[in-house]
Order: sequence, then C-alpha cells, then structure tokens
Amino acid sequence: MVERLGCTGPCGDVAEFGCGYGTFTLPAAERVSGTVYAFDIEPELVAITDDKARDAGLGNVCASVRDLLAHGTGLADASIGYVMAFNILHVEEPLAILREAHRILAPEGRLGILHWRADIETPRGPPMDIRPTREQCRAWAEQAGFRTVDEPDLCCCSWHWGLVMAKGG
Repeated sequence: MVERLGCTGPCGDVAEFGCGYGTFTLPAAERVSGTVYAFDIEPELVAITDDKARDAGLGNVCASVRDLLAHGTGLADASIGYVMAFNILHVEEPLAILREAHRILAPEGRLGILHWRADIETPRGPPMDIRPTREQCRAWAEQAGFRTVDEPDLCCCSWHWGLVMAKGG
C-alpha cells in the first residue's frame, strides 16, 4: 500500500502521522531515500516502532512521541517530501492534522491518505461512527490547500481506501 500511495524512492524525507506499531513505517523506510519521521502520541507505540526499525537495520527512522494536535510535528516549513496520514483522520480535529501536513510539505509535496472503510465492518479499526469517508477526507484536504492527484486501487486490501493529494494549485 505504501508504494500504491506514492511513498517511494525519490520523495525525500517522509513524515508519518500516527505511526502506531510501525506497520507502514518500516515499508516506507525501506523504499525512500530520506528519513522517515514517525510520530505517535503513545510512548509505547513509538518504542515498538523504534525497536522494529533497529531490528530491521533501518537507520533512516526517527520515531518520536508527539501530540500532533497540540504541538504539531516540530518540523520546519516546506521540509518534507511526503506525509503519511494513514488511519488517523478520525481524530477530533482532522483539519488541524491536514494543515500541519500542508505546512511541512515542500512545494508539490505529496500527502497520502489511507483509512478504514466506513461502509463495511472490518476486523480492526476505529468505531464505525467516527470513520471518515473518502469524500470527507478529500474535502478536508482541499480546504487545507491540497488537490487530488490519484485515487489508487488498493486491490491488496479490501478494508481500506486511499487518496494521494499534492500541495499547491
């Protein structure tokens, strides 16, 4: 899914919002030329992600405990080539997350959005009543200054949908 959502080689540095157990962190770190800045609010999840990256010999992962809604990423403006907003836009303030992504992305940087489907029950994921739809996420991203680039087929997973957005007009 990381590749299908455009997080590959030449995208440079990557920021992952809500890294969880590192499910997407490690595949991204294996595929990109830059650093993967993996953020999560839960210290134990950051430790797990950090341990997994170290065990896999991936020296390009920088995992940090961070409350993105309260403090943002702490990364410089326009410093990141790709932001992974995977399974996180069910948070209380999705627009704040997307505005932070826009702030840190370089011109024409890409935002990958992946989320659990809201129209079917899935074996994991947040409660159905807080899952955003693709249309909601697209509208929020457009409000934050993004435009749609791709809606990739995630044939490898029937429980998710994905969008690729670009910064700029």
